[in-house]
Amino acid sequence: MNRLERKVFSVSKVTHFIRSMIRSEYILNHISIAGELSNVNYHQASGHIYFTLKDDKCAMKCMMFASDRSQGLSFRMEDGQSVIVTGRVDVFERDGLYQLYANRVELAGAGEWNERFEKLKQKLNEEGLFDFEHKKPIPRYAIRIGIVTAEGGKALHDIASTAKRRNPYVKLYLYPAKVQGEGAALTIAEGIRTLDRMGLDVIIVGRGGGSIEDLWAFNEEVVAYAIYEADTPIISGTGHEPDTTIADYVADKRAATPTGAAELAVFEWDSFEDMLLQRKNRFQLLLKQRIALVRERIRRMSASLEQHSPENQLNEQRQILAHQAEQLLSLIRWQLEGVSEQCTNRKQALTLLLEQKLVSRKHRLEVQTAKLHGLSPTAKLMNGFGYLSKDGSSIKDVTGLPKGEVITITVRQGQRDAELL
Repeated sequence: MNRLERKVFSVSKVTHFIRSMIRSEYILNHISIAGELSNVNYHQASGHIYFTLKDDKCAMKCMMFASDRSQGLSFRMEDGQSVIVTGRVDVFERDGLYQLYANRVELAGAGEWNERFEKLKQKLNEEGLFDFEHKKPIPRYAIRIGIVTAEGGKALHDIASTAKRRNPYVKLYLYPAKVQGEGAALTIAEGIRTLDRMGLDVIIVGRGGGSIEDLWAFNEEVVAYAIYEADTPIISGTGHEPDTTIADYVADKRAATPTGAAELAVFEWDSFEDMLLQRKNRFQLLLKQRIALVRERIRRMSASLEQHSPENQLNEQRQILAHQAEQLLSLIRWQLEGVSEQCTNRKQALTLLLEQKLVSRKHRLEVQTAKLHGLSPTAKLMNGFGYLSKDGSSIKDVTGLPKGEVITITVRQGQRDAELL
């Protein structure tokens, strides 16, 4: 072929062509690949995960977008883990590299564990262990907080440091439990029961992330029943954000991580102090307003009471009575003056009448006296008459007197005894 007739392609066109060919293959757009993880890198800023999937002969660049992690990843990826990655193969044109864009990553052999998990989840749900009505509220101001986790583990460090940062006054009570391997579930359940008997405010149950096998102790029935039967509110903070265990479903509150569990259990002291200060200021303001209102009400009531008080009313009635008494006395004086004048007139008339009657009676008395005097023996004696008596009795008839009887003769000048002849 003549050199002038040779067709030359740019790198971009070739790369674009290869990319189009790969995208046109359905199997490469919906493919699951098994391999071992290496060079796992969680990008802090973007949240994307970059890793390499390899076997004993080849290696493939892979990445997982942050938006796919919540649905497609349930454990923390680490070098050396055997996984199955599902996604699509595509070409990154800028570097001319093909890589696998993962939308799901699962541990090899996790299917059996997931099946056991779903069966137990359905069984406990039918028994009512997940019912919302059984959930206890988390205390807003918990002070005594229990922790069931491994002693010296990262989960304990995260919980303790978070609690100290948020509130240095909380008291933490640790039950060092085995959180992985044989017998782990029994120690976790015993830890929950032990702390529950202490009457704490809240209990945190959890550990750091891991595979479904690593977290399986928190999927055991004995742990689920211990959480369900506890009187103390329980927060489950097991694994990392995508990890979910049976303990999370039974617990009264679920946190994505142990740090999140501590944030739910421990209230911020600084915010609490600010709230108390705000409420104190508001209370003082309301109290001042209330006092002012009460004082004004007391003032009005005092004025009303003073106006209607019995003493004031009595004084007022006294004044009215005094005025009425003066009026009555004036009326009485006026009436008495009239009566007195009438009495004087009547007295004068009566006196005149009495005087007239007295004169008339005196005249009659004089007339009668004169008559009586004229009839009186004494008066007759005065005229030369006398009378005879014997032993003090007058003698009216001398016929029966014997001769020689002594009688008494009374005249004006005296008495003389005489003997009858």
